[in-house]
Amino acid sequence: MHYFSSDFKLGILGGGQLGKMLLYETRKWDIQTKVLDSSEEAPCKIACDKFVLGSLLDFDTVYNFGKDVDVLTIEIENVNIDALEKLEDEGIKVYPQPRALRIIQNKATQKLFYTDNEIPTSPFTRFAYTSEIKDSITNGGLSFPFVWKSAQFGYDGQGVKVVKKIEDLENLPNVECIAEDMVNFKNELAVIVSKSASGEVKTYPVVEMEFHPEANQVEYVICPARIEEHIAQKAQEVALKVAEHINLVGLLAVELFQTQEDQILVNEVAPRPHNSGHYSIEASYTNQFEQHIRAILDLPLGKTESKVAGVMVNLVGAEGYTGDVVYENITEILGLEGVTPHIYGKKQTRPFRKMGHVTIVDEDMGRAREVAQEVKEKIKVISK
Repeated sequence: MHYFSSDFKLGILGGGQLGKMLLYETRKWDIQTKVLDSSEEAPCKIACDKFVLGSLLDFDTVYNFGKDVDVLTIEIENVNIDALEKLEDEGIKVYPQPRALRIIQNKATQKLFYTDNEIPTSPFTRFAYTSEIKDSITNGGLSFPFVWKSAQFGYDGQGVKVVKKIEDLENLPNVECIAEDMVNFKNELAVIVSKSASGEVKTYPVVEMEFHPEANQVEYVICPARIEEHIAQKAQEVALKVAEHINLVGLLAVELFQTQEDQILVNEVAPRPHNSGHYSIEASYTNQFEQHIRAILDLPLGKTESKVAGVMVNLVGAEGYTGDVVYENITEILGLEGVTPHIYGKKQTRPFRKMGHVTIVDEDMGRAREVAQEVKEKIKVISK
């Protein structure tokens, strides 16, 4: 198959920042792309060959979009899977495969999948509606604290809430959900596994995530994780086991907890490039977006090792600011060594919205982490 400077067409469902960064790679290789998104302002719009406006959840829209592409991929898992199945039946290559997306798209199904395959994960209870949780607490079936997660459509800390008392359940949507035991973890880790259509598999180094205490969003991603070698080994093994059972073509980002007793538990997975892999654009031999393209086009997978230590800082909208975005002190952070900002192209900021990220690379991890702190303190995402 000729992918480069040819008639070959890659379809991408979703036009957000992950798609935009995938397009850095398709532009590099002159691969023709077509993107579907529901927003006129989608970050992908300027970088793809053809942009289609429409709903990712509408059967006809997704089906019609996918009919004339050679390979169809996603940058967000909340898409119409029925349409993907029909396209796959008609001979379109859909990666990741719809059957894998079915497992992952619903958090309850995802958790059941782990228990069925003896993959370590925190204990949980599944509820058809949030309102049923109160009865379970009353009957002693569930005790505080626990983590409430909506089964569908949660992302970036949306659809997740730590419940410490009955009042915390107020204002939560009354939807299918799970209640997970709170894990007393030492570290949150992640491993990205890539698998090509012909079955070649490679993993990226284990990264460590430092979280924002309130927003339930990652503040820093650190590669390599500052953990012992045997823990890193165990994390890789668990991630590979998950990938083996889900068996999808493309990238699988596996988020893990390292417990106080050094157990490794799977938190959740994403079937696509992931926030925990953004550092790879500057720090790795092959970044995660290029690797995704290699995997779905069945090209040899690239080398996943890091060239240098990398720390990534998410740029999210500051609290109290909504409107036309301004990146305060961005010139100052550009004056720091090894600092590269990525601005996603969202013109409107709102509190905690992901607006960009900054990668800090250095031979020395300690130094990279210090500069990351400086970046975090200096740059502010505000509005005019």
